[in-house]
Order: sequence, then C-alpha cells, then structure tokens
Amino acid sequence: MKNNILTIPHVLESNSQNYPDEIAMREKKFGIWKIKSWLEVSKEIERVAIALDNKGVKAKNAIGIIGNNTPRWVIAEIASQSLGGIALGLYADALESEIEYLLDLTSCEVVFVEDEEQADKILSLNNLKNQIKLIIYDEEKGMNKYNDKRLISYKKLLDIGNSLIKKNSQKYSDLLNNLSEDDICIFCPTSGTTSKPKLAMISHKNLLNHAKNYLEADPKSSADEYVSVLPLPWIMEQTFAISKWCLSRMKVNFVEEPETMFDDLREIGPTFLLLGPRSWEQIAADIRSKVMDSSFIKRKLFDFFSMLKSKNNSFIVSVLCENFLFRSLKDQIGFSFLKSAATGGAALGPDTFKFFVNMGIPLRQLYGQTEQLGAYTIHRENDVNYESVGIPFNGVKVDIFEPDTEGLGEIIVMNKNCMNGYFGTKVANSNTSNNKWFHTGDAGYFDKSKHLVVVDRVSDLSYTSEKVRYSPQYLENKLKFSPFIAEAAVIGSNKPYLSSIICIRYSVLSKWAELKRVAFTTYSDLASKPDIEELLISEVKKVNKSVPKKQIIKKFVLLYKEFDADDDELTRTKKLRRNYVINKYDEIVEAIYSEKKNIRIDTLINLQDGGKQRIKTELNIINME
Repeated sequence: MKNNILTIPHVLESNSQNYPDEIAMREKKFGIWKIKSWLEVSKEIERVAIALDNKGVKAKNAIGIIGNNTPRWVIAEIASQSLGGIALGLYADALESEIEYLLDLTSCEVVFVEDEEQADKILSLNNLKNQIKLIIYDEEKGMNKYNDKRLISYKKLLDIGNSLIKKNSQKYSDLLNNLSEDDICIFCPTSGTTSKPKLAMISHKNLLNHAKNYLEADPKSSADEYVSVLPLPWIMEQTFAISKWCLSRMKVNFVEEPETMFDDLREIGPTFLLLGPRSWEQIAADIRSKVMDSSFIKRKLFDFFSMLKSKNNSFIVSVLCENFLFRSLKDQIGFSFLKSAATGGAALGPDTFKFFVNMGIPLRQLYGQTEQLGAYTIHRENDVNYESVGIPFNGVKVDIFEPDTEGLGEIIVMNKNCMNGYFGTKVANSNTSNNKWFHTGDAGYFDKSKHLVVVDRVSDLSYTSEKVRYSPQYLENKLKFSPFIAEAAVIGSNKPYLSSIICIRYSVLSKWAELKRVAFTTYSDLASKPDIEELLISEVKKVNKSVPKKQIIKKFVLLYKEFDADDDELTRTKKLRRNYVINKYDEIVEAIYSEKKNIRIDTLINLQDGGKQRIKTELNIINME
C-alpha cells in the first residue's frame, strides 16, 4: 500500500496502524455509548468495501447514502471511496422527488438506507426500479414485510465481506493501491437557494488539503470531542466528521436521537461543536424562554449579569458573571467544556452571536460555499467581531468585485482547494478553477480590521420605490433574535415601505400561551390570537428602534404555518428561499400593500406524514404606525 497517497481511506488506514486502540468514534444506542477504535473502524470499512466489490460496485460508481448521522454512514462512505466509488449524501428529510432527481442524475445503482422510512422512499421510486440494483438497510425493524430481492441488511453485507476476506486477505490493500488522490470522492449537493441543487465534484486531495488549512486556523487533536449533529450531505459536516476527523483524530460522537441531543451533549462534554444558525437561534430562544418561566429573582439576576457582561468585559466582571450565572447555564446545555464552537451555512445575526459570546461560549462565525469546500474564513482566537465572518484561511484569497464608494461589492474568492466542477450539468466550470476568481453571489466588504463582512445576496440587496437601500437578511436576523420569532421574510423591493411575513416560534409561544392562560388548539390558531399579535408587535417595535427610520418594518402578518423545506420555502440546510416565499404568498403581499386590514385564507398545507390539511383562517395585517 502507498502510505504517502493523500486519500481518505489511506489516512484512515494509517490511523488504524499507528493508533489502533485509540477511540475513533462513539454512538449512543438504547441509552449506552458504544465505542469504536480506529482499528475497529478500519476493519469494518474493509468488510463493507470487499462486499461491495463482490456485488459489482466499480470505480467512479455513485453510491447513495441516506439517513441520520451514524457510524454506518461514515463507514459506508469511506468503504465506497476505497473502491474508487463516489459517495452521494442524501438528506434524511428529502422528499422522493428530490431523491429521484439526484439518483437519476448520477445513475446511482447502490443505496445505503438507515431504516424502514428511508427504504420506503427508495422502493417507491418506480422510474428507477431497473436502475437501482442494491439497497442496504441498517435498522432491521419493520423490514421483514418486504419481498424485494434488491434489499440486503448491513449485517449480512458485513458477513459477506468477512467470508471473502478469509479467502483473500490482500484484496483490500489491492483496492487501495488503485486509488489516486485526484479521484473524486464525494458528490456534494449545493444548497439550492435559487434552483435545484447542483452536485459539486470534490477530490480526496482538495478535501484533505482544505481541512489542513482549516486545522491551521482552528487546531484540533485526538484529545478533542466533536458531536456530529448537522446532516452529513452538507459540505461542512463532511469537512468536520470525515476529513478533519481523519487528520486530527478528534473523537466523533453520534447522538441517539435529535431530540436527545442536549442530554447527550452533557454526557460527552464536547470540546468543539458546529451548529447551523437556526440551531443557535433555537438554543438562544429556549434559554430566554426558560428564563421567562423562572422566578422574579432569577429573571432579574439574568438581566443584571447579562447587561453587566455586555457593557464591561473586564476580568473581574467575567469571573463574577461566570460563577453566578453562565457556568450553570452552559452546564444545562452541555457546553461546559467547549474550547471552540462555530456557526456556518447562513448568516447568524450579531445579536444572537453576542448573546453566546457573552455567556463565555467561544463561538466563531464561518463563511464559505460548497463549491469552495465549505468554510474558508473564520474568526481567530481572541479576534472575534460580531458583525464579521473573520479572515481567510492561509492559501485562500478573498476580494471585493466592483466595490461601490462604501467598499461594498460582490465577494470573490480564489482557492486552490476548490471543487473540480459540477456533475452532469451544462453549467460552465470555468469559474471554479483553482487559479481563477470564483464569484460567490454574496455582497460584502472588508472592515477596518480586514475582517470580511457579509451583508446579503447581491440579488437580494434592493431598494424600495422611495430609493431606500436595505438588506432583507440583516433585518430578518434582527427579527429572529426575538425568542418568539422562528422565521421572517422581509419584503420591500420596489415597494413604498418595508414589511414582513413572520412565522412564530411555536415551541416557545405555546409555553407562553399556557402560562398566560391563552387557549389554543393548533399552530395557526395560536398565531391568530390577539395576545400573540400584541406580543409580536412589541418585538417588532424593538427591532424598529434599532434600525434607521427608513428601514423600519411598517406592516407584518403572522403566517398560519412555519416555513418548511418540504414546501420549498427553505433549503435542506435551512436557508430561506426568500424570492420563492414572496412569490408563493403573493396574495398576502398584495394585501399588505393595499388598504386591507386582513385577508381570508383557504388553502391546503402539507403535513409531515404526507397528508394534507385544509386551513381556513383570517390573517390580520398589523400596521406598526
């Protein structure tokens, strides 16, 4: 075997030989943490790879993987790469139509699924019945009812691999010897903010070299504990749970269920954590919700120490705030041992960012794109700016294209470790060359400290009909700092003033309503209550006081449902598809900019179980003037 080749299977094999007994990963199953060493991971990868080879999987074949984050996902991915195959990650909550599009695009014949739910999705794709030859399922519960010859259990696959290894123990080494660091190792879906996701083709060499640059900016070692909670199809989780894991040997932990995440975090005590902005916003909202539920004295103590820390960051004040308030808060959410935390994938509002930094959580903002292998800027230690996304990694050039008089323009980047191109589309790949500037489509500028500040999408920066320039994303983040607001879409392009469609944060407001003895039945019923409207008016007033007078929200409505990726209102990485939302709810937008005080709604909404529900309600158009 060529140990000097820079591929993910080679790095992992090296770890298994040099650190065989070190803990590589943990998984919580039925309340118990199960450990795998580097040697155990390597042996399981070998068995899966040999079995796949026996089933006819060849180099450059796409292998689909769908389900929640588990060790089997990681093992299936690296086993596929060991054959020269290309892993295609599919989001666990993706609809059948999205899955069919990507499997058809890549001519995928083999799919790993987590459980019965994911198996159902693949088996329902009648148009791909002849294309998909093998479906490997992990959880065996409920699978006995199927009689499809394409189905095989993960355990059975391991048994096949084990028996084949006994006949030829050198087979896996032979497979690795055929790999090249320039081979494509993953098809990574872009966020699909404006259209169907494209597939970025990423090589072993670029993925690992980019991870090395990341580790220079934010070092990790085998002593670090990481909890993998963001979906593995996303490029950032690929960077953390695959390439950085292999290079730094940090321990990767997998929670039992998304609902048990914070209990599991407390048990592991991670030293590093990556969460998306929506998760950080939800955590901040939950903390403030619990504070509201607490006694009068506790609420006043929280307010006092929070205000003290925000105004005075001296050593004595930090020690006081840590001992009297923040230590217990961090312990309750499992953040006691965090040495580094990050957010990326979309903008995190500066108010939310500051909230966590003041708690003593070493949060840093990341910025990047799938095409550039995820993040390429980050705050350095002790150089955190709430408004910025930090400075570029070594070896990455970032500039502003055609800046205006204020320095604002399109962010462009040149990164030698970028994607190799888009797969299966007619999109020109010239802008993704490692020696040419890549146009991100984001508007930004460099501040006086040379930190990059991202404002919004260039296409979303707009003017009202009164020629007032505004950033919808900035105002939306301001609104979402409220514990009562989950999502917001700001409207105003070529309109006389700014308005917003707001989605309430049901998890918090349902508790608030119970405490205030406000009777309600459903989300839409709660959103229509006068008490909720009055509460949200006060929250929007707070935002209006913090922005220039010409950028205030003059009208808003409380939507009868949450924005949902299944309804194409959000991407799978929870980015708002603003233009789609505005077009979808054009009748509501039209009513906002009329003299109407309300609008009648009679529509069908999609439910998570695939059914539909009819909504008949009346939305009040709330005027802030």
